[in-house]
Amino acid sequence: MNALVISGGGSKGAFAGGVAQYLIEELNKDYQLYLGTSTGSLLVSHLALKETQKIKEVYTSVTQKSIFSHCPFTITEKHGSQNIGINHLNVLRNFMRGSKTFGESYNLQSLIKQTFTEAEFSKLQSSDKEIIVTVSNLSMNEVEYKSINDFSYHEFCEWIWISCNYTPFMSLVNKNGCEYADGGLGCMVPIEEAIRRGAKTVDAIILQTEVTHLNRLPARNAFSLLTNMFAFMLDRIEKQNIRIGKLVANYNDAIINFYYTPVILTTNSLIFQKEKMSQWWQSGFEFARLKNQQSSALET
Repeated sequence: MNALVISGGGSKGAFAGGVAQYLIEELNKDYQLYLGTSTGSLLVSHLALKETQKIKEVYTSVTQKSIFSHCPFTITEKHGSQNIGINHLNVLRNFMRGSKTFGESYNLQSLIKQTFTEAEFSKLQSSDKEIIVTVSNLSMNEVEYKSINDFSYHEFCEWIWISCNYTPFMSLVNKNGCEYADGGLGCMVPIEEAIRRGAKTVDAIILQTEVTHLNRLPARNAFSLLTNMFAFMLDRIEKQNIRIGKLVANYNDAIINFYYTPVILTTNSLIFQKEKMSQWWQSGFEFARLKNQQSSALET
């Protein structure tokens, strides 16, 4: 059984889309399992349908307003670098409404339903492919994997949305008596789950460089400090997921093909810019082409 696994990474998901497009369209890869965390969960259903052009158009046209119903930060550009600050008015309004988070992401929930239709959902449910998204159950202190085969259309769309909710900057969702948040808080790269479900070959798209060579600039304010802390935490979780995935693969005689980003794409994946995301999609496609050409040359 073949599996495609896509890690979390916010706006960097555009790069993953380009890599996946090459694997599916140029190499004619056929996957039975599609697993995604956060931005990966937005991609997997469309990739299983081979609707690469459709999801490419979504990823290369999305803006902050497409994601946030209440955006908690401001973005300013100075000397070619982007600085994030707190949108005090929006944050204050959110807290006055009784929200537990700085911002809300209900626009993303609407976008998911606009781009992933009920007919497409039914088509996937009746196919031989299984789509799985990762969520973090904060109440039970557990990572949960939600399969398309176990839910109705509206429920599964909600799980996709929950998988992407990077709290405390995005919505915290109360469902079935539990509080849920971004799957990346528990599992950034669900390789272990793919192998547990029977995958023998896993193509894993990791939205980080393979070797850490980033020296973050000092935090300018409390908000940038918080984003830096969360980024550090998620990097540690991701590396742990990869180490465990490799061990499980060795034990189960499974093969993992890794696709890391060759360069640092961004230091803040909550910033959605159309031009950059278009470039990242194309660079992901070209990177996958180059990597596979080099592999073929080495084999011969």
